[in-house]
Amino acid sequence: MTDREFDAASTRLDVPDVQNFRDAGVAGLRAGLLYRSGSLNQLTEEGAQRLKALGVRTIVDLRSRTELEVWPDQRHGLDLDQLHLPLLPDHSETEQPWPTDQLSLYLFMAEVGGPAIAGTVRRLVADGGTPLLVHCAVGKDRTGLTIAVIQSLAGVPEADIIVDFLRSNPNLGLDAGPVPYIDEHGEEHLSRPVLADHLRASLDRIRELHGSLADFLRAHGVTDEELASLRELLAP
Repeated sequence: MTDREFDAASTRLDVPDVQNFRDAGVAGLRAGLLYRSGSLNQLTEEGAQRLKALGVRTIVDLRSRTELEVWPDQRHGLDLDQLHLPLLPDHSETEQPWPTDQLSLYLFMAEVGGPAIAGTVRRLVADGGTPLLVHCAVGKDRTGLTIAVIQSLAGVPEADIIVDFLRSNPNLGLDAGPVPYIDEHGEEHLSRPVLADHLRASLDRIRELHGSLADFLRAHGVTDEELASLRELLAP
């Protein structure tokens, strides 16, 4: 199977004014427990009611503090527990800038994203079956790596993880190439399509540094009991 041979819409869900919203329960994983998307900064009342119908009670936001300040998630009265776990350092709080090319960005995420990914796993387990939504800005890079790690630990084959990862491209209109956007500082950039090789390189970098994805999470505080609970929770 090539990187483009998949049904782009098979896990997409309609939540008005939320980009790239879909169920992360693929390839035999339990559906209706772990969702992924872009930010909720343009969430409408209709979209909020859709989240309520899905049972979502916890939001894990992987964006930086500045992104949250510029584009805060909307709630429309929903009773949501919002957990801020920035996967990348805030530009204004570090001398280490985000890499500008995608491959370097994915390697960088593997090196610095452990606390956020581990925190997401621990919260998913702690919620014990209550649906949780993970998001970043558009739900493709930071969210993509986080979900890929969780899916892998739950036993999803890499080929199916890659298929799910690549669904961000048609969902975001990136299947035809890069799309311009304005960042939280008012500067124009290009949003680039996700590539299977970048995700593979990121996961390989994690294994290079830690030995395995499980040891990667253990290094950031996830216990063996939590890893076992994750697998049990996501089992169909």
